[in-house]
Amino acid sequence: MLYAKGLENVVVAKTTISAIDGEQGTLLYRGYQAEELAKSADFEDVAYLLLNGKRPTEAEKDDFSTALKTMRPLPDDLKKLLAALPKDLSMMDALRTLISSYTGKEGWPPQQQEAMRLVAIVPTIVAAWANRSCGKDAIEPDPSLNHVANYLYMLTGEKPHAAHIRALSAYLILTAEHGMNASTFAARVIASTEADLRSAICGALGALKGRLHGGAPTGVLELFSDIQTADTSSETLLREKLERGERLMGFGHRVYKTTDPRANALREVLKSLNNQETFLSEAVAIEQLATQLLAEYKPGRQLHANVEYYAAAIMEALRLKPEWFTPTFCVSRVVGWCSHVIEQSQDNRIMRPQQQYCGPKPD
Repeated sequence: MLYAKGLENVVVAKTTISAIDGEQGTLLYRGYQAEELAKSADFEDVAYLLLNGKRPTEAEKDDFSTALKTMRPLPDDLKKLLAALPKDLSMMDALRTLISSYTGKEGWPPQQQEAMRLVAIVPTIVAAWANRSCGKDAIEPDPSLNHVANYLYMLTGEKPHAAHIRALSAYLILTAEHGMNASTFAARVIASTEADLRSAICGALGALKGRLHGGAPTGVLELFSDIQTADTSSETLLREKLERGERLMGFGHRVYKTTDPRANALREVLKSLNNQETFLSEAVAIEQLATQLLAEYKPGRQLHANVEYYAAAIMEALRLKPEWFTPTFCVSRVVGWCSHVIEQSQDNRIMRPQQQYCGPKPD
């Protein structure tokens, strides 16, 4: 039997949802370049694409968006549960608990309507818990706003700036799906037992809570802070870090051996904002400088900005607390998780790998 630690390079499923080419630096959603979708589509377009396997017509998009809006409000029983949970519970734990308690007509196989309910309600739960953790009341969804704008509104109670909506929309589109990562694999393993969709999503949330998978890009935030508070120029500070042998956090990626297509797309979106948000413009300039210096100090390494670099830049510009980063990621990734669970159900076989015994043997 073949043993591959961490299942590295082991194919565990065939999929039509997404494709990653780390050598060429490409990411496809259902055959479409994710980079282009981030520049030209909105979140509802991409959610529909991933869940249905095709781009929506205008009528289909309107129906889909309207349905999501009607599903946003928290039911009264979830509001009561949210209020009863310990205030020191982490947001990821609160999200998992509330999702597991969100009842509905569920069974096997999972239906798209169930997936839409989860996509609609995750932002509401995250925003409600964020406000509760700050001692504020939850803000009800605004049906006049689209998915991303409404999420920002529920977090702050203020109609969001157009530049912030555009930046966060691009980020959420580019993180909606990314192949057979740990949380997606966990969801498909659970789905393979014919458990309901909520159980699979709760398993994915549990996997994402782990430090090696869903941790906030704190290293990038520290880099930004160092640059903002330094007495020297950005170039001098970055050179000093490299000469001390320090890593520049937010650069390089395990999968992408060339540029991360998600970072490429986010850079282009932020440039298109024409300096509407000063910090985001500065992040683009810092990335360009850091890339030049990395090529100088580490020639041949191909160290480019990854999606975490721009995730940190966008979250910082939005003034989101670091503990909200991973739950905000869930606002988008729940679409990919649900798409994989539905796909698993369409050609299911329970996942039952083997193990290799390395313990003592009887005499």
